[in-house]
Amino acid sequence: MYVENACYQKAILPEHVGNALIESLPKKLTDEELVDKLANYPKCLTEDTQNDPEIRAEYLTRIKRLRQPQLVYFDVFRAVEIAIKDGYSAKNPLSPTTMNYLHYSLEDRPIIEPNTGFFKPKGCGITIIGESGVGKTSMLEQVLSIYPDVIKHQSYSGMSLPLTQVVWLKVDCPDDSSVKGLCHRILDEIDRKLDIKDTKPQNTIALLIKQIEAKMKSNYLGILVIDEMQNLNTAKAGGAERLLGFLHNLMNNLGIPILFCANPPFDKLLSKTLKAARRAESGGYFDIGLLKNSEDEWGLFVDELWKLQWTNVQTPLTQDLSDRLFNLSVGNMDLAVRIFYASQRAVIGSLNERITTDVLDKGASIAIRASKSTTDELRLSLLKRKNESKKETPNNEASEEAKVITESKGKFVTIPGDLSRPHHPEFAERITELQYEDDLHALIEDPALIQRASEEEHPLDMLKSAGLFCEDPLKTFG
Repeated sequence: MYVENACYQKAILPEHVGNALIESLPKKLTDEELVDKLANYPKCLTEDTQNDPEIRAEYLTRIKRLRQPQLVYFDVFRAVEIAIKDGYSAKNPLSPTTMNYLHYSLEDRPIIEPNTGFFKPKGCGITIIGESGVGKTSMLEQVLSIYPDVIKHQSYSGMSLPLTQVVWLKVDCPDDSSVKGLCHRILDEIDRKLDIKDTKPQNTIALLIKQIEAKMKSNYLGILVIDEMQNLNTAKAGGAERLLGFLHNLMNNLGIPILFCANPPFDKLLSKTLKAARRAESGGYFDIGLLKNSEDEWGLFVDELWKLQWTNVQTPLTQDLSDRLFNLSVGNMDLAVRIFYASQRAVIGSLNERITTDVLDKGASIAIRASKSTTDELRLSLLKRKNESKKETPNNEASEEAKVITESKGKFVTIPGDLSRPHHPEFAERITELQYEDDLHALIEDPALIQRASEEEHPLDMLKSAGLFCEDPLKTFG
């Protein structure tokens, strides 16, 4: 959790100037700066690949921290940025309007209007829809991390301003779709952000809602993010409507922007109610799908993923390897990461740590056992799409031999279908050594032997005399 003391800078829009809540937010980022903020590329150093297998296997956990932003991430960030500022624009803490807003609800406020007018909420809804594993939650974590969790104010323009500003709050939708369950989660999360003792929740729903609203108001909540909203799809009768109604009231009455993040069933639920759909997407609607096998989607992602190799042999990325990983993961980033992790885990410490298409198959069989049926459904859906045109220009780097970093020594591991690996333990070590020889030709005592044998009347006799042909291996090696 990131807590910072307020540091003010002049707002961009004239109507935001003088609003401490907006002027304390991080400075406006350019797209170039945003790339650095949204991305996370774990380090993979050459010296790390020379460690013992047990140590290198532990380094593999870094793969799971890879964050390769897609184009939609920038749109989501800008939508969140606008929603937070727009919501705060009606809550200048030095305005009489805001004082009236903090002390009274819409129903209980006095008839006398402040000289700056009554509070007019500007909360909006943002909806993000996408299949499980496409990176929605990871994207939100990256987007929200650009903002501090909490900003502490002491004074502004020479005036005392002791207040705490909770910029964002993220909770998961409860499985039972109950307003009470969600309120408890929000209450716990606010207390955690403020680093205070847990607040005792009120006994009745009505009082609990008022308690939550008071907490949000007094701490100037910037945006509420609710993940796993697809839980509403299987809720008990009426639960979804009540919970959506509660959330829409937060937007309408408190002016708090709300971001909904869910799997596809949630969009069907929204479409049943025009009002709910309109409010939920008023600040933006983003459909995050599986990656397409194109240079600007899958290509960007797999290029960064492939750099994270802790095998003692650096296998160049070829088109075949890229396509195989894409097909195994059906363009699902989470599955691709898990397959790549399991593939390396399967061969690290073996005699041959090269990554081949068969190794990726092996990794997939390990990584996605539980989700295989779901993956098959996604694969069938993917087959219905129009096939992406394959690259016309071959990758010259990909055709190069894999670079050997250290001498390969380890256990005998077989990968079904991988003919580049020895499948007989008694020959495995010597064959692996031959694969790693820089000048294999120099080790051949008589390069023309086979050619001469082919010209002989009895070639097998010649190969027997040269010790290259064995008629009875059981007798010879017994």
